[in-house]
Amino acid sequence: MRDQVTFGLLIGNRGFFPAHLCDAGRREILAVLEKNGLGAVALSPEATKFGAVESPEDARKCAELFRQNADRIDGILVTLPNFGDERGVANALRWSGLRVPVLIHAFNDDPRNMTIRDRRDSFCGKMSVCNNLRQYNLPFTLTRLHTCAPGHPAFQQDLRDFVVTCRVLKALRNLRIGALGARPAAFNTVRYSEKLLEQSGISVETLDLFELFGWVGKMKDHDAAVNAKLHEIQDYVTAKSIPPAALLKMAKFGVAVDQWMRQAKLQATAIQCWTAMEEFFGVVPCTLMSMMSNLLMSSACEVDIMGTVAMYALAQAGGRPSALVDWNNNYGEDPDKGVVFHCSNLPKDVFVEKGEGAPVMDYQEIIAGTVGKENTYGTVAGRVKAGGFTYLRCSTDDFAGKIRAYLGEGELTDDPLKTFGGYGVVKIPDFQRLLRHICENGFEHHVAINPTRIAAGVKEALGKYLGWEVYHHA
Repeated sequence: MRDQVTFGLLIGNRGFFPAHLCDAGRREILAVLEKNGLGAVALSPEATKFGAVESPEDARKCAELFRQNADRIDGILVTLPNFGDERGVANALRWSGLRVPVLIHAFNDDPRNMTIRDRRDSFCGKMSVCNNLRQYNLPFTLTRLHTCAPGHPAFQQDLRDFVVTCRVLKALRNLRIGALGARPAAFNTVRYSEKLLEQSGISVETLDLFELFGWVGKMKDHDAAVNAKLHEIQDYVTAKSIPPAALLKMAKFGVAVDQWMRQAKLQATAIQCWTAMEEFFGVVPCTLMSMMSNLLMSSACEVDIMGTVAMYALAQAGGRPSALVDWNNNYGEDPDKGVVFHCSNLPKDVFVEKGEGAPVMDYQEIIAGTVGKENTYGTVAGRVKAGGFTYLRCSTDDFAGKIRAYLGEGELTDDPLKTFGGYGVVKIPDFQRLLRHICENGFEHHVAINPTRIAAGVKEALGKYLGWEVYHHA
Protein backbone atom coordinates (compact mmCIF):
# COMPACT_ATOMS: atom_id res chain seq x y z
CA MET A 1 0.00 0.00 0.00
CA ARG A 2 1.35 3.44 -0.97
CA ASP A 3 1.93 5.58 2.09
CA GLN A 4 0.64 8.77 0.50
CA VAL A 5 -2.89 9.13 -0.79
CA THR A 6 -3.23 11.52 -3.72
CA PHE A 7 -6.35 13.47 -4.67
CA GLY A 8 -7.35 14.94 -7.95
CA LEU A 9 -8.20 18.53 -6.90
CA LEU A 10 -10.98 20.35 -8.77
CA ILE A 11 -11.55 24.03 -7.96
CA GLY A 12 -15.03 25.19 -8.94
CA ASN A 13 -15.64 28.69 -10.32
CA ARG A 14 -18.50 30.69 -11.83
CA GLY A 15 -17.61 33.91 -13.63
CA PHE A 16 -20.14 36.32 -12.15
CA PHE A 17 -19.03 35.37 -8.62
CA PRO A 18 -15.74 36.71 -7.19
CA ALA A 19 -13.09 34.76 -9.10
CA HIS A 20 -10.28 36.03 -6.86
CA LEU A 21 -11.68 33.76 -4.14
CA CYS A 22 -10.60 30.79 -6.27
CA ASP A 23 -6.99 31.93 -6.12
CA ALA A 24 -6.99 32.24 -2.33
CA GLY A 25 -9.11 29.10 -1.93
CA ARG A 26 -6.79 27.04 -4.12
CA ARG A 27 -3.74 28.05 -2.10
CA GLU A 28 -5.53 27.39 1.17
CA ILE A 29 -6.81 23.93 0.25
CA LEU A 30 -3.42 22.88 -1.15
CA ALA A 31 -1.75 23.94 2.09
CA VAL A 32 -4.22 21.87 4.11
CA LEU A 33 -3.65 18.80 1.94
CA GLU A 34 0.10 19.16 2.29
CA LYS A 35 -0.19 19.55 6.06
CA ASN A 36 -2.16 16.30 6.18
CA GLY A 37 0.43 14.45 4.09
CA LEU A 38 -1.84 14.20 1.05
CA GLY A 39 -0.76 14.61 -2.55
CA ALA A 40 -2.67 16.67 -5.11
CA VAL A 41 -3.05 16.70 -8.89
CA ALA A 42 -4.54 20.06 -9.88
CA LEU A 43 -4.72 22.42 -12.83
CA SER A 44 -2.10 25.15 -12.66
CA PRO A 45 -3.04 28.85 -12.64
CA GLU A 46 -1.49 28.98 -16.11
CA ALA A 47 -3.76 26.26 -17.48
CA THR A 48 -7.02 28.00 -16.49
CA LYS A 49 -7.96 31.13 -14.58
CA PHE A 50 -6.65 30.53 -11.05
CA GLY A 51 -6.45 26.79 -11.89
CA ALA A 52 -10.24 26.55 -11.58
CA VAL A 53 -12.90 24.85 -13.71
CA GLU A 54 -15.80 26.75 -15.20
CA SER A 55 -16.17 26.39 -18.97
CA PRO A 56 -16.37 23.20 -21.08
CA GLU A 57 -12.79 23.92 -22.17
CA ASP A 58 -11.67 24.06 -18.53
CA ALA A 59 -13.51 20.80 -17.84
CA ARG A 60 -11.72 19.14 -20.78
CA LYS A 61 -8.34 20.26 -19.48
CA CYS A 62 -9.12 19.01 -15.98
CA ALA A 63 -10.43 15.67 -17.27
CA GLU A 64 -7.32 15.16 -19.40
CA LEU A 65 -5.04 15.98 -16.46
CA PHE A 66 -6.87 13.47 -14.28
CA ARG A 67 -6.71 10.79 -17.01
CA GLN A 68 -2.97 11.30 -17.41
CA ASN A 69 -2.52 10.77 -13.66
CA ALA A 70 -5.12 8.03 -13.22
CA ASP A 71 -2.59 5.64 -11.67
CA ARG A 72 -1.77 8.22 -8.98
CA ILE A 73 -5.23 9.52 -8.13
CA ASP A 74 -7.00 7.68 -5.29
CA GLY A 75 -9.93 10.08 -4.99
CA ILE A 76 -11.17 13.46 -6.18
CA LEU A 77 -11.73 16.51 -3.97
CA VAL A 78 -14.12 19.07 -5.41
CA THR A 79 -13.85 22.36 -3.54
CA LEU A 80 -16.02 25.43 -4.09
CA PRO A 81 -14.44 28.75 -3.06
CA ASN A 82 -17.47 30.38 -4.70
CA PHE A 83 -20.75 29.12 -6.16
CA GLY A 84 -18.90 27.09 -8.80
CA ASP A 85 -20.15 25.91 -12.16
CA GLU A 86 -22.05 22.68 -11.66
CA ARG A 87 -21.75 21.65 -15.32
CA GLY A 88 -18.02 22.20 -15.29
CA VAL A 89 -17.62 19.97 -12.24
CA ALA A 90 -19.91 17.21 -13.52
CA ASN A 91 -18.40 17.20 -17.01
CA ALA A 92 -14.82 17.12 -15.74
CA LEU A 93 -15.63 14.11 -13.55
CA ARG A 94 -17.52 12.28 -16.31
CA TRP A 95 -14.93 12.98 -19.01
CA SER A 96 -12.03 11.91 -16.77
CA GLY A 97 -13.39 8.35 -16.73
CA LEU A 98 -12.05 7.83 -13.20
CA ARG A 99 -14.02 5.51 -10.91
CA VAL A 100 -12.79 6.85 -7.60
CA PRO A 101 -14.51 8.39 -4.57
CA VAL A 102 -15.45 12.09 -4.82
CA LEU A 103 -15.61 14.46 -1.82
CA ILE A 104 -17.60 17.69 -2.18
CA HIS A 105 -16.40 20.63 -0.06
CA ALA A 106 -17.68 24.21 0.07
CA PHE A 107 -16.16 27.27 1.75
CA ASN A 108 -17.96 29.35 4.39
CA ASP A 109 -19.19 32.87 3.77
CA ASP A 110 -18.31 35.51 6.33
CA PRO A 111 -21.52 37.32 7.36
CA ARG A 112 -19.44 40.40 8.13
CA ASN A 113 -18.14 40.57 4.58
CA MET A 114 -20.78 39.62 2.00
CA THR A 115 -20.42 42.43 -0.49
CA ILE A 116 -20.61 41.71 -4.20
CA ARG A 117 -16.81 41.51 -4.21
CA ASP A 118 -16.47 38.88 -1.46
CA ARG A 119 -19.70 36.91 -1.32
CA ARG A 120 -19.14 33.23 -2.13
CA ASP A 121 -22.61 31.61 -2.25
CA SER A 122 -20.82 28.23 -1.99
CA PHE A 123 -23.60 27.15 0.37
CA CYS A 124 -26.04 27.28 -2.54
CA GLY A 125 -23.58 26.20 -5.22
CA LYS A 126 -22.84 22.93 -3.44
CA MET A 127 -26.49 21.93 -3.85
CA SER A 128 -26.31 22.62 -7.58
CA VAL A 129 -23.14 20.56 -7.97
CA CYS A 130 -24.66 17.64 -6.06
CA ASN A 131 -27.84 17.91 -8.13
CA ASN A 132 -25.86 17.59 -11.34
CA LEU A 133 -23.72 14.74 -10.09
CA ARG A 134 -26.90 12.88 -9.18
CA GLN A 135 -28.21 13.48 -12.69
CA TYR A 136 -24.92 12.18 -14.11
CA ASN A 137 -25.18 9.09 -11.86
CA LEU A 138 -21.84 9.93 -10.24
CA PRO A 139 -21.66 8.93 -6.54
CA PHE A 140 -20.13 11.42 -4.13
CA THR A 141 -19.33 11.93 -0.45
CA LEU A 142 -20.41 14.92 1.63
CA THR A 143 -18.58 16.71 4.41
CA ARG A 144 -20.00 16.70 7.95
CA LEU A 145 -20.82 20.40 7.74
CA HIS A 146 -22.47 21.73 4.60
CA THR A 147 -19.82 24.47 4.43
CA CYS A 148 -16.66 24.84 6.47
CA ALA A 149 -13.19 26.33 6.37
CA PRO A 150 -10.45 23.93 5.19
CA GLY A 151 -8.66 24.33 8.52
CA HIS A 152 -11.73 23.46 10.61
CA PRO A 153 -11.42 20.29 12.77
CA ALA A 154 -14.56 18.85 11.15
CA PHE A 155 -12.97 19.06 7.71
CA GLN A 156 -9.77 17.49 9.02
CA GLN A 157 -11.87 14.50 10.11
CA ASP A 158 -13.66 14.53 6.75
CA LEU A 159 -10.27 14.19 5.06
CA ARG A 160 -9.22 11.33 7.33
CA ASP A 161 -12.47 9.48 6.66
CA PHE A 162 -12.18 10.11 2.93
CA VAL A 163 -8.66 8.71 2.88
CA VAL A 164 -10.05 5.52 4.43
CA THR A 165 -12.81 5.39 1.81
CA CYS A 166 -10.27 5.78 -1.00
CA ARG A 167 -8.00 3.09 0.41
CA VAL A 168 -10.81 0.57 0.89
CA LEU A 169 -12.16 1.05 -2.62
CA LYS A 170 -8.69 0.80 -4.16
CA ALA A 171 -7.93 -2.31 -2.12
CA LEU A 172 -11.12 -4.20 -2.95
CA ARG A 173 -11.38 -3.42 -6.64
CA ASN A 174 -9.25 -6.02 -8.43
CA LEU A 175 -8.52 -7.88 -5.18
CA ARG A 176 -7.46 -11.50 -5.72
CA ILE A 177 -7.97 -13.93 -2.83
CA GLY A 178 -6.61 -17.45 -2.70
CA ALA A 179 -8.90 -20.18 -1.34
CA LEU A 180 -6.67 -23.02 -0.18
CA GLY A 181 -8.55 -26.25 0.41
CA ALA A 182 -12.24 -27.10 0.56
CA ARG A 183 -14.62 -25.45 2.97
CA PRO A 184 -14.76 -27.65 6.11
CA ALA A 185 -17.96 -29.69 5.98
CA ALA A 186 -18.97 -28.56 9.46
CA PHE A 187 -18.84 -24.86 8.53
CA ASN A 188 -21.90 -24.08 6.41
CA THR A 189 -21.61 -20.60 7.91
CA VAL A 190 -18.74 -19.66 5.61
CA ARG A 191 -20.54 -20.37 2.35
CA TYR A 192 -20.31 -17.50 -0.11
CA SER A 193 -20.95 -16.51 -3.73
CA GLU A 194 -17.92 -16.05 -5.97
CA LYS A 195 -20.16 -14.49 -8.62
CA LEU A 196 -21.39 -11.71 -6.34
CA LEU A 197 -17.80 -10.96 -5.35
CA GLU A 198 -16.76 -10.86 -8.99
CA GLN A 199 -19.37 -8.16 -9.65
CA SER A 200 -17.50 -5.98 -7.14
CA GLY A 201 -14.15 -6.72 -8.77
CA ILE A 202 -13.03 -9.35 -6.22
CA SER A 203 -11.74 -12.64 -7.66
CA VAL A 204 -11.16 -15.96 -5.92
CA GLU A 205 -8.40 -18.36 -7.03
CA THR A 206 -8.80 -21.89 -5.67
CA LEU A 207 -6.16 -24.52 -4.91
CA ASP A 208 -6.61 -28.03 -3.54
CA LEU A 209 -4.65 -28.99 -0.44
CA PHE A 210 -3.54 -32.15 -2.27
CA GLU A 211 -1.72 -30.02 -4.84
CA LEU A 212 -0.03 -27.85 -2.22
CA PHE A 213 1.06 -30.89 -0.20
CA GLY A 214 2.51 -32.27 -3.43
CA TRP A 215 4.69 -29.16 -3.77
CA VAL A 216 5.75 -29.51 -0.15
CA GLY A 217 6.68 -33.15 -0.71
CA LYS A 218 9.19 -32.18 -3.38
CA MET A 219 11.09 -29.82 -1.06
CA LYS A 220 14.32 -30.80 0.65
CA ASP A 221 14.92 -30.08 4.33
CA HIS A 222 17.95 -27.93 3.52
CA ASP A 223 16.53 -25.97 0.58
CA ALA A 224 17.55 -22.32 0.87
CA ALA A 225 13.95 -21.10 0.75
CA VAL A 226 12.93 -23.56 3.48
CA ASN A 227 15.78 -22.50 5.77
CA ALA A 228 14.98 -18.83 5.20
CA LYS A 229 11.32 -19.38 6.08
CA LEU A 230 12.31 -21.40 9.17
CA HIS A 231 14.42 -18.50 10.46
CA GLU A 232 11.57 -16.10 9.67
CA ILE A 233 9.20 -18.21 11.77
CA GLN A 234 11.62 -18.43 14.69
CA ASP A 235 12.22 -14.68 14.60
CA TYR A 236 8.50 -13.96 14.46
CA VAL A 237 7.25 -15.60 17.65
CA THR A 238 8.62 -17.55 20.62
CA ALA A 239 8.61 -21.27 19.73
CA LYS A 240 10.76 -22.86 22.44
CA SER A 241 8.33 -25.70 23.16
CA ILE A 242 7.70 -26.63 19.51
CA PRO A 243 9.41 -29.78 18.11
CA PRO A 244 11.90 -29.02 15.29
CA ALA A 245 10.09 -31.42 12.94
CA ALA A 246 6.89 -29.41 13.29
CA LEU A 247 8.71 -26.13 12.62
CA LEU A 248 10.25 -27.62 9.49
CA LYS A 249 6.82 -28.65 8.20
CA MET A 250 5.55 -25.12 8.81
CA ALA A 251 8.49 -23.67 6.90
CA LYS A 252 7.82 -25.87 3.88
CA PHE A 253 4.14 -25.05 4.00
CA GLY A 254 4.98 -21.35 4.15
CA VAL A 255 7.32 -21.56 1.16
CA ALA A 256 4.62 -23.32 -0.88
CA VAL A 257 1.99 -20.73 0.01
CA ASP A 258 4.37 -17.87 -0.81
CA GLN A 259 5.12 -19.38 -4.22
CA TRP A 260 1.43 -19.89 -4.96
CA MET A 261 0.59 -16.30 -4.00
CA ARG A 262 3.33 -14.92 -6.23
CA GLN A 263 2.39 -17.08 -9.22
CA ALA A 264 -1.36 -16.41 -8.91
CA LYS A 265 -0.84 -12.72 -8.01
CA LEU A 266 -2.82 -13.01 -4.78
CA GLN A 267 -3.05 -10.34 -2.08
CA ALA A 268 -4.85 -12.39 0.61
CA THR A 269 -5.89 -15.94 1.44
CA ALA A 270 -8.42 -18.14 3.20
CA ILE A 271 -7.06 -21.54 4.26
CA GLN A 272 -8.61 -24.85 5.30
CA CYS A 273 -7.63 -26.09 8.74
CA TRP A 274 -10.16 -28.47 10.29
CA THR A 275 -8.93 -31.20 10.18
CA ALA A 276 -7.21 -32.46 7.03
CA MET A 277 -4.17 -30.28 7.68
CA GLU A 278 -3.56 -31.88 11.07
CA GLU A 279 -4.45 -35.47 10.17
CA PHE A 280 -2.45 -35.72 6.95
CA PHE A 281 0.28 -33.09 7.31
CA GLY A 282 0.81 -32.85 11.05
CA VAL A 283 0.72 -29.13 11.92
CA VAL A 284 -1.76 -26.25 11.96
CA PRO A 285 -1.24 -23.35 9.52
CA CYS A 286 -1.92 -20.67 12.13
CA THR A 287 1.58 -19.22 12.50
CA LEU A 288 2.04 -18.83 8.74
CA MET A 289 -1.38 -17.18 8.49
CA SER A 290 -0.52 -14.90 11.40
CA MET A 291 2.69 -13.86 9.66
CA MET A 292 0.87 -13.05 6.42
CA SER A 293 -1.82 -11.04 8.21
CA ASN A 294 0.86 -9.15 10.10
CA LEU A 295 2.20 -7.99 6.71
CA LEU A 296 -1.33 -6.80 5.74
CA MET A 297 -1.78 -9.88 3.49
CA SER A 298 -4.86 -10.97 5.43
CA SER A 299 -5.43 -14.69 5.92
CA ALA A 300 -8.64 -16.20 7.31
CA CYS A 301 -9.12 -19.76 8.51
CA GLU A 302 -11.88 -22.26 7.65
CA VAL A 303 -11.80 -20.96 4.05
CA ASP A 304 -13.81 -17.94 5.20
CA ILE A 305 -13.41 -15.85 2.06
CA MET A 306 -15.81 -13.16 3.26
CA GLY A 307 -13.84 -12.98 6.50
CA THR A 308 -10.75 -12.34 4.39
CA VAL A 309 -12.55 -9.57 2.50
CA ALA A 310 -13.39 -7.81 5.77
CA MET A 311 -9.90 -8.32 7.20
CA TYR A 312 -8.24 -6.97 4.07
CA ALA A 313 -10.54 -3.95 3.80
CA LEU A 314 -9.78 -2.90 7.39
CA ALA A 315 -6.06 -3.62 7.11
CA GLN A 316 -5.61 -1.58 3.95
CA ALA A 317 -7.80 1.22 5.29
CA GLY A 318 -6.09 1.54 8.65
CA GLY A 319 -2.58 0.45 7.73
CA ARG A 320 -2.59 -2.01 10.66
CA PRO A 321 -3.02 -5.81 10.63
CA SER A 322 -6.52 -7.22 11.04
CA ALA A 323 -7.54 -10.33 12.96
CA LEU A 324 -10.46 -12.68 12.39
CA VAL A 325 -12.16 -13.70 15.64
CA ASP A 326 -15.33 -15.36 16.85
CA TRP A 327 -17.98 -13.47 18.74
CA ASN A 328 -17.49 -16.24 21.27
CA ASN A 329 -18.73 -15.71 24.83
CA ASN A 330 -20.60 -13.44 27.17
CA TYR A 331 -18.54 -11.59 29.76
CA GLY A 332 -20.31 -12.09 33.06
CA GLU A 333 -23.58 -10.19 33.32
CA ASP A 334 -22.46 -7.08 31.43
CA PRO A 335 -24.73 -6.80 28.35
CA ASP A 336 -22.29 -4.51 26.54
CA LYS A 337 -19.26 -6.78 26.91
CA GLY A 338 -18.25 -10.06 25.30
CA VAL A 339 -15.29 -12.36 24.68
CA VAL A 340 -13.65 -12.58 21.25
CA PHE A 341 -11.54 -15.64 20.57
CA HIS A 342 -9.75 -17.79 18.02
CA CYS A 343 -7.46 -20.81 18.23
CA SER A 344 -5.46 -18.76 16.94
CA ASN A 345 -3.89 -17.27 13.82
CA LEU A 346 -4.13 -13.67 15.02
CA PRO A 347 -1.33 -11.39 13.77
CA LYS A 348 1.40 -10.59 16.29
CA ASP A 349 0.72 -6.87 16.07
CA VAL A 350 -2.67 -7.16 17.81
CA PHE A 351 -1.34 -8.88 20.95
CA VAL A 352 0.04 -7.31 24.11
CA GLU A 353 3.79 -7.04 23.67
CA LYS A 354 5.17 -8.16 27.04
CA GLY A 355 4.27 -10.17 30.09
CA GLU A 356 1.19 -12.34 30.46
CA GLY A 357 -0.68 -12.52 27.18
CA ALA A 358 2.34 -11.84 24.96
CA PRO A 359 2.23 -14.05 21.84
CA VAL A 360 3.79 -17.51 21.93
CA MET A 361 3.58 -20.50 19.59
CA ASP A 362 1.56 -23.37 21.06
CA TYR A 363 -0.57 -26.35 20.08
CA GLN A 364 -4.27 -26.32 19.16
CA GLU A 365 -6.01 -27.42 22.34
CA ILE A 366 -9.49 -27.79 20.84
CA ILE A 367 -8.70 -30.50 18.31
CA ALA A 368 -5.64 -32.02 19.98
CA GLY A 369 -7.90 -34.59 21.65
CA THR A 370 -9.12 -35.72 18.23
CA VAL A 371 -5.96 -35.80 16.11
CA GLY A 372 -3.25 -35.81 18.80
CA LYS A 373 -1.27 -32.97 20.32
CA GLU A 374 1.75 -33.84 18.18
CA ASN A 375 -0.23 -32.93 15.04
CA THR A 376 -1.49 -29.54 16.20
CA TYR A 377 1.58 -27.39 16.81
CA GLY A 378 1.58 -23.93 15.25
CA THR A 379 -1.06 -21.76 16.90
CA VAL A 380 -0.21 -18.24 18.11
CA ALA A 381 -1.67 -17.75 21.58
CA GLY A 382 -1.95 -14.48 23.45
CA ARG A 383 -4.17 -11.64 24.58
CA VAL A 384 -5.34 -8.84 22.31
CA LYS A 385 -4.10 -5.48 23.60
CA ALA A 386 -6.57 -2.96 25.00
CA GLY A 387 -7.67 0.03 22.93
CA GLY A 388 -10.19 1.24 20.40
CA PHE A 389 -11.03 -0.93 17.41
CA THR A 390 -13.25 -1.26 14.35
CA TYR A 391 -15.13 -4.45 13.54
CA LEU A 392 -16.49 -5.53 10.15
CA ARG A 393 -18.31 -8.53 8.75
CA CYS A 394 -19.14 -9.00 5.07
CA SER A 395 -21.48 -11.65 3.70
CA THR A 396 -22.97 -12.60 0.33
CA ASP A 397 -26.76 -12.86 0.32
CA ASP A 398 -27.45 -15.21 -2.58
CA PHE A 399 -31.23 -15.01 -2.13
CA ALA A 400 -31.24 -11.23 -2.52
CA GLY A 401 -28.33 -11.16 -4.99
CA LYS A 402 -26.27 -8.65 -3.02
CA ILE A 403 -23.39 -8.31 -0.59
CA ARG A 404 -24.20 -7.17 2.93
CA ALA A 405 -22.05 -5.97 5.79
CA TYR A 406 -22.22 -4.60 9.29
CA LEU A 407 -19.56 -2.59 11.10
CA GLY A 408 -18.94 -0.36 14.07
CA GLU A 409 -16.43 0.65 16.70
CA GLY A 410 -15.79 -0.39 20.28
CA GLU A 411 -13.15 -0.89 22.95
CA LEU A 412 -10.93 -3.85 23.71
CA THR A 413 -10.64 -3.83 27.48
CA ASP A 414 -8.14 -5.17 30.02
CA ASP A 415 -10.84 -6.96 32.04
CA PRO A 416 -9.50 -10.18 33.62
CA LEU A 417 -9.93 -13.33 31.54
CA LYS A 418 -8.30 -16.75 31.91
CA THR A 419 -8.46 -18.89 28.78
CA PHE A 420 -6.32 -20.14 25.90
CA GLY A 421 -5.77 -19.31 22.20
CA GLY A 422 -6.04 -15.72 21.03
CA TYR A 423 -8.54 -13.80 23.12
CA GLY A 424 -9.80 -10.47 24.39
CA VAL A 425 -12.74 -8.71 26.01
CA VAL A 426 -14.74 -6.19 23.99
CA LYS A 427 -17.08 -3.43 25.05
CA ILE A 428 -19.57 -2.23 22.43
CA PRO A 429 -22.35 0.30 23.05
CA ASP A 430 -25.77 -1.38 22.87
CA PHE A 431 -24.06 -4.70 22.13
CA GLN A 432 -27.31 -6.64 22.52
CA ARG A 433 -28.88 -4.73 19.61
CA LEU A 434 -25.86 -5.60 17.43
CA LEU A 435 -26.11 -9.27 18.41
CA ARG A 436 -29.80 -9.29 17.47
CA HIS A 437 -28.94 -7.76 14.11
CA ILE A 438 -26.32 -10.46 13.51
CA CYS A 439 -28.70 -13.29 14.35
CA GLU A 440 -31.80 -11.93 12.65
CA ASN A 441 -29.91 -11.30 9.42
CA GLY A 442 -28.02 -14.59 9.37
CA PHE A 443 -24.50 -13.19 9.64
CA GLU A 444 -21.63 -15.52 10.44
CA HIS A 445 -20.03 -15.85 13.89
CA HIS A 446 -16.67 -14.66 12.51
CA VAL A 447 -15.84 -10.95 12.53
CA ALA A 448 -12.76 -8.98 11.46
CA ILE A 449 -11.27 -6.55 13.96
CA ASN A 450 -8.63 -3.86 13.49
CA PRO A 451 -6.99 -1.65 16.17
CA THR A 452 -8.04 1.61 14.49
CA ARG A 453 -11.22 3.71 14.45
CA ILE A 454 -12.17 3.88 10.78
CA ALA A 455 -15.81 2.76 10.59
CA ALA A 456 -17.20 5.90 8.93
CA GLY A 457 -14.81 5.82 5.98
CA VAL A 458 -15.19 2.06 5.49
CA LYS A 459 -18.99 2.34 5.48
CA GLU A 460 -18.84 5.02 2.77
CA ALA A 461 -16.62 2.86 0.56
CA LEU A 462 -18.70 -0.30 0.88
CA GLY A 463 -22.12 1.34 0.73
CA LYS A 464 -21.75 4.42 -1.45
CA TYR A 465 -19.17 3.24 -3.98
CA LEU A 466 -19.48 -0.57 -4.05
CA GLY A 467 -23.24 -0.58 -3.55
CA TRP A 468 -23.28 -3.08 -0.69
CA GLU A 469 -26.00 -3.03 1.96
CA VAL A 470 -24.24 -1.78 5.10
CA TYR A 471 -25.48 -1.52 8.68
CA HIS A 472 -23.42 0.85 10.81
CA HIS A 473 -23.91 0.06 14.48
CA ALA A 474 -23.52 3.37 16.29
